[in-house]
Formats: sequence, structure tokens, C-alpha cells
Amino acid sequence: MTSAPVFTQQIPDTAARGVEFISLSHLNPSTELNPVPTRGIDLGYFREYVRALEDGGYDYTLLPYGSNSADSFVVASAVGQLTERIKPIVALRPNTTFPLVAAQKLATLDQLTEGRAVVHLISGGSDAEQARQGDYLPKDRRYARTAEYIDLLRRAWGERAPFGHEGEFYRFDDFGPGFAPHGDTIPISIGGQSDQAFQVGGERADVFSFWGEPLDDLRGEIERVHAIARAAGRTVLPRIWVTFRPIVAETDELAWRKAHEYVARIGDTFAKSAYGKQVHHRHAPQNVGSQRALSFAERSELYDRALWTRTAAVTNAAGASTALVGSPETVAAAILDYVDRGADLVSIRGYDTLADAVDYGKHVLPLVRQELAHRAATGTRGRLQAEHLGNYGEDYRRFAEAGR
Repeated sequence: MTSAPVFTQQIPDTAARGVEFISLSHLNPSTELNPVPTRGIDLGYFREYVRALEDGGYDYTLLPYGSNSADSFVVASAVGQLTERIKPIVALRPNTTFPLVAAQKLATLDQLTEGRAVVHLISGGSDAEQARQGDYLPKDRRYARTAEYIDLLRRAWGERAPFGHEGEFYRFDDFGPGFAPHGDTIPISIGGQSDQAFQVGGERADVFSFWGEPLDDLRGEIERVHAIARAAGRTVLPRIWVTFRPIVAETDELAWRKAHEYVARIGDTFAKSAYGKQVHHRHAPQNVGSQRALSFAERSELYDRALWTRTAAVTNAAGASTALVGSPETVAAAILDYVDRGADLVSIRGYDTLADAVDYGKHVLPLVRQELAHRAATGTRGRLQAEHLGNYGEDYRRFAEAGR
């Protein structure tokens, strides 16, 4: 059993002082639990989903990108018009859009949403997926391209006089001034676990994203990216984004029953190649993030207060897949554990997509925010983490192992 940390009221030095919540917008009701035939966008469902995020108090929504998915720019623009507050995060692969055109599109989105646009750059973790849209650069050069891409986005938004460029990947003459965003610039996020990802993210990104990992491992990765940022002379360090797939029920025991039911259904979906990630499921993943997730799953199914890795194992770590399992209180306490290690952007999206988004908004987000408000008012931690132990308590391990 995981040893419980010694709880004190002192706020850790590594703790983020606040947290913002991200979800992923789903375009139709097909899920890993219940894949259904679809033509792509169910407009009524999409509207309901986006409204649920706005009503639930989320701060951002990610609009994902794949060679066979809806266009993330168009979907982000729709989100901007369907909401008043949610910030749309455009997932963008540099190989798909020339950087000056991307800068123009993002600035347009930013003006339409009055400063809410964010971009998440995906260098590309799979050679096969990149090749589907004509990109044959090896992975290490894809990150070099991302570095050049980030520099050009920022110049396109900020330069007030025409400029030219001749780099390794892009060349143009006499561009500008470009179409300006609503404010001075637009936040740029990247992720990845390779050495190249850390180097580019530490030197250039506003946000660096991780999948959910054990607390000590994640803290080491945060220190690594921040050390690179400091070595590059940055005084404002990248914000840290961590993603989980929580499985929540009224009590810890009920949450574990749901988790074991979910993992059986998810495993069946992937075994039948029924959810669009079958190629990833059949082969060893190329990207380091998936390799790390599978390594953690091989070492143990359960970490820290509530992190469960069996969901990663049954999907071959096809994307963010590690779960936080427990009651709303236990999951909120687990999120706060990550906040204490330095996460200030937390993405939570469920396996029962819309229902989970609603439940998190009603039952999890308020608990985390209540604790952070207590910290801001008193300078000390509240009792949530001390009273909802999850895996640090004896019963939790028994619930977790019951489905084996």
C-alpha cells in the first residue's frame, strides 16, 4: 500500500497558487464505453456539451486534431460563438498550416472571442499518422520545426514592420505587419516527453502539458522543463498542464465498481477496434509519453492517492488515459496533490463524456476551488487532503483490487 504522506497545514513551496480547468469538447455521443456509428458532428450534442462546460465552470476546452477528425480551427470558432467565457484551445500540427497563415487564423479567432484563443502545437508522435497528411520529417526534426514555428507565430503577431525569413523549414519575403490578435499575443502550449520536446517547451512555450503520472515522477519532469527555461534566461516559467480521466461516484467503493466495469467495456471496445485508435492499439507506441504510461502501468496499477493505470494498459496508452478513481472528495484531494506539485492547469475528461463533464462541474471543481479559496484567505491548507485518503487508506486498496 502506498504510504500516506505526513499532512501539515503548510502550503508546499512547489504549490501552484491557483488552478484552471480544461476539458475536451466532444462532437458526438460516441465514446470508448459505447462506440456508435456517426458521421462526425452531432450539432445538438455538441451545443449541449459546450454549454455544459460553460455552466460547469471550466476555463478552457481543447479542440483536438487528427488526420481523420474535424478541423480544430473551425470547431474552435464555433465554441467561441456558443460561449461567453470558455477559452478554446486549438490543437495544431505545424505540418498542416503555414505559420503565417496559422498566425492569421489564430489572431482572427482571438479577435472574435475577445482574447480567449490558445494554441496547442502537436509536433507529431507517430510517423504513420504524420505521413497520412504528407509529413515525412523524422521526429527530432519535427520538434526543430516546431521551434521555428513558435518564433514565427510570435513575430507575425508582434512585428510592426514587414520582415522576411529564411530558416531550415520556412522561407518568405516582406511579410507584414500581420493581422493582430485581440491582445499583445496568444498563449502557446506544447507537450511531449522526448528530450526535444522538453528543450523546445522549456525555451519557448507558455504552457507545457503532461499526461497524469505518479506525483514524484511528474514533479521531476516539472523541474526538468523549468530548469531548461531558466537556463534559457526566462523569468516567466511555462505553466504546467496535467491531464486525467477521472472515474467518480458517490463513494470510493462505488467509484471502484464503476472503474472495473468501465475498464472491461473499454478493453472490449479496443479489442474490437471500434473507436478509431485501432492502429495505435495494435502496435508498440512510438511516442515517449505512451511508452512512459505503459511503463507505469507495468510497474503498478495504483499510485499515490487515486491514480489508476489499468485504463492506460487496456488502450495501449492511446492518448491521455490514466484515471483518478474515487468519490468527488477523493478525486478533488488527488487533484490538489498535483496542484501542490506545481500543476496550475488541470484537464479532466471522462469516459462517459457528457455525463462526466456535468458531474465534475457539479461535484469536483467546486471542492478544489473551495480549498484554494481557503488557502488564499488563510495561508494554510484545509482538511480535504487529510480526510479523504484514497489509496493511503486500507479500504481503498481492497476496493481497487476487488476487480482483478
